[in-house]
Amino acid sequence: MPRYASLNKSTTPTNRQETAPVLPSAHSTEAEELFTELHSQPGGLSAKEAADRLSQWGPNQLATAAPVPAWKRWLRQFHNLFIYILLVSAVISAALSHWVDAGVIAAVVLINATIGFLQEGKAERALRAILSMSRSQCLVVRDGHTRSIDSSALVPGDVVLLQPGDRVPADLRLFDSKNLRCDEALLTGESQASDKDPEPVSEDTPLAERSSMAYMGTLIASGSGRGLVIHTGTHTEIGAINQLVQGVTLTETPLQRQLRTFAGQLTLVILALTAVTMALGYLVHGDDLATLFQGAIGIAVAAIPEGLPAIVTITLALGVERMAGKRALVRRLPAVEVLGSVDVICSDKTGTLTANAMTARAVVTRYNHYSVSGEGYAPEGTLSSDTGTPDADEVLNAACRIALLCNDANITQDDGEWHLHGDPTEGALHVLALKHGLGQHSTGRDWPRLDTLPFETEKRYMASLHAHPSGSREVAIKGAPDRLLSLCDKQLGPSGPEPLDKDYWQAQNDELALHGMRVMALASKPAHEDQHQVDHSHMEEGLIMVALVGISDPPRPEAIEAIAQCHSAGVRVLMITGDNPVTAAAIGRELGLNSKRVMTGAELDQLSPEERQEAAEGVDIFARTSPLNKLQLVEALQARRHTVAMTGDGVNDAPALRSADIGVAMGQKGTDAAKEASDFVLTDDNFATIVSAVSEGRTIYDNIVKAIVFILPTNLAQASVIVLAILFGWLLPITPAQILWVNMVTAVTLALAIAFERSEANVMRRPPRPYGQGLITVSLLYRILFVGGVGAATVFALFGWRAEQASLEEARALAVNALVLFEIFYLLSARTLNDALWHKRYWQGVMPSLCAIALVLVLQLGFTYWPLSQQVFEVAALPASDWLLMIIVTSPILLLMEFEKALTRRHRLKK
Repeated sequence: MPRYASLNKSTTPTNRQETAPVLPSAHSTEAEELFTELHSQPGGLSAKEAADRLSQWGPNQLATAAPVPAWKRWLRQFHNLFIYILLVSAVISAALSHWVDAGVIAAVVLINATIGFLQEGKAERALRAILSMSRSQCLVVRDGHTRSIDSSALVPGDVVLLQPGDRVPADLRLFDSKNLRCDEALLTGESQASDKDPEPVSEDTPLAERSSMAYMGTLIASGSGRGLVIHTGTHTEIGAINQLVQGVTLTETPLQRQLRTFAGQLTLVILALTAVTMALGYLVHGDDLATLFQGAIGIAVAAIPEGLPAIVTITLALGVERMAGKRALVRRLPAVEVLGSVDVICSDKTGTLTANAMTARAVVTRYNHYSVSGEGYAPEGTLSSDTGTPDADEVLNAACRIALLCNDANITQDDGEWHLHGDPTEGALHVLALKHGLGQHSTGRDWPRLDTLPFETEKRYMASLHAHPSGSREVAIKGAPDRLLSLCDKQLGPSGPEPLDKDYWQAQNDELALHGMRVMALASKPAHEDQHQVDHSHMEEGLIMVALVGISDPPRPEAIEAIAQCHSAGVRVLMITGDNPVTAAAIGRELGLNSKRVMTGAELDQLSPEERQEAAEGVDIFARTSPLNKLQLVEALQARRHTVAMTGDGVNDAPALRSADIGVAMGQKGTDAAKEASDFVLTDDNFATIVSAVSEGRTIYDNIVKAIVFILPTNLAQASVIVLAILFGWLLPITPAQILWVNMVTAVTLALAIAFERSEANVMRRPPRPYGQGLITVSLLYRILFVGGVGAATVFALFGWRAEQASLEEARALAVNALVLFEIFYLLSARTLNDALWHKRYWQGVMPSLCAIALVLVLQLGFTYWPLSQQVFEVAALPASDWLLMIIVTSPILLLMEFEKALTRRHRLKK
């Protein structure tokens, strides 16, 4: 059974790797046994044997999904029920030789498809520019010689050499190591580099604690080693996660579900209305089929919001542009508004809520405690204390000097960004010394290093011998607190060395560890003036304890504020991490999460699906989680009808990113696997950007609802006019061609202006919309019916009055222009769902609507007075007095709607 079967039992390897070796649990097996199983040796494979295995088992690379062909993306834009009906209407119109009608319908459909097609292509190209496509090289032993090859040519049985800075090219069973430490954050979520040792571990050891293994994609932080290639390609841990990602089916977004439901319901109403109207027209008035079909097309064109797909697409596209300005790249256009409906955000810890940069956060000396501000590797921050003055504390000065001298890490600044070169823990100590004011180069010059004892896993400390400026010698030591305490007999006080208070140091060590910090002890020892070397025998006694340093990957300050804003907006935040429970709880407390209960991945695995759903509802922090655990939590929340967002940057986040309603990947530190699985990529890796995206998503949804509430009443009025005319045998106040004109003009002007509207005043002070809530609520349905009824009555009244005094063409011109003016006044109210017209905020951002009104008035003047338009649409010029009359008759809708919104606000306030 493949070792990744526990993650996804339906997964099968690619055909070229079907015969790849199936090994026992490599981490718990002796290396010699694995060499035998793979018919290899420490001297590596021969070139011929490696070539044969490569041909048999395939290259060491992950399967990637082929891009969707352009023609498929184009055709996908037509997969919409409204579009289907419009296309049928266009075909019938063409068959009846109504070329104007057919042409206008086809134009609307093609414009909508083009916008969606171009926007999707733009998003995909932007993502490809972000993804890292470089191929890696690795050192391998072939024919007994070391050579550099492309990592895709690795096969099981190869022997790989590991050096600091190397990316592990495959899953390796280590058989030789020298102070090897590996950064596995992208796979396990652990902020700290893991110590590696060739000795086997127990079979049930969690992935994050398998010290005998080095996994594909992780980074060598320090030391060196050699490893036997156990698994390549899809059989690696990363490959298993990749297969899990491929097995997740993308679901519809809430907006897509709502639009589909809305389209289905509206279509049934339109078809039923059309069928009844045609039947009555045939039975009552004896109309011929050609006339009835033309009337049916008129009803369909009038009732269907053919401009709505284009408006929705443009609104989403504008949201994409606004989010790009806020450092959020959108991969899937429909995903833009999903964040607006999210009520749970499941976030990875490392690199998302934290900076993924180990930082010294506390320094404890015998008589003082110091807090350290600043995060990451930028030497910006201060040391502060209620009990001591940092600059005057000689013990603190000595501690920071030891932190800088007994250290092999270095930091550099490139384009304003600080980068670490070396081990993250050493980097944290290095930056601590710089924050205290020590010079990186001057300290090394004043205290030149004479000799070093590198950190060894068995000894658990590092020591370096330095020349004192006065001519004496001193040994600087850093290491595990319990180890150094066993070697110390004194501690450094204000007046110099004094007897060691071991209980004090042990208590302080426990306190720092309780806050989820990794604790490093700093010590020193005087050396003889003629001493030029240091060995472990010098460390066995006489050490002086100087300080303890608490180190952790701190929360981003902006993440703390962002989570508070999420809570005020009714959005729950969960932290799901591969880190240990103590660290997870400590970070959770700082972030403002409920840390009273922390659940581990092992506990989750023991729960039934129903119990897992209860846990997802009641626990905020999950630790030591596997990729499958993250996926289970997302699915458990979705089963409880939550709309779930998942953020992350590691390979281990990819399956959950893809399964969530909205997946958000980090663009800078995020892996390619996470970006490929996501819907959003945050180019600044800032959790706070998600809050802006939630606000933007809610605004986009509001604007789409506003567009629907604006378009439907007019469509209702138009359809009512045709239905009533057919049923009662009246003259049509507006012909189908004129209806198409009104729909096309208002869709590209008035309705489009709504897409540019700003956020409502309470956008982030209200809870997310309920799961399953339709686009049209009861109050909005009432508004649609009311406005549609008033609009139809207005058109009939003006048409009937004018038809008695003038020609049919002039009466229809009056009816069409009255309908457009009615929409203009209604737009001024529809710009906001609840805000009042006289509120100061209303007039902010009104310019797009004013420009749209000016444009539509120009178009209507052309429609009314241009001779060609008069001929095509069968209208006549209107006198100036008719325009004044239309304004007087249509403007009251604005006041009526403002009165209705005031009543709604008053009702909600009472509730």
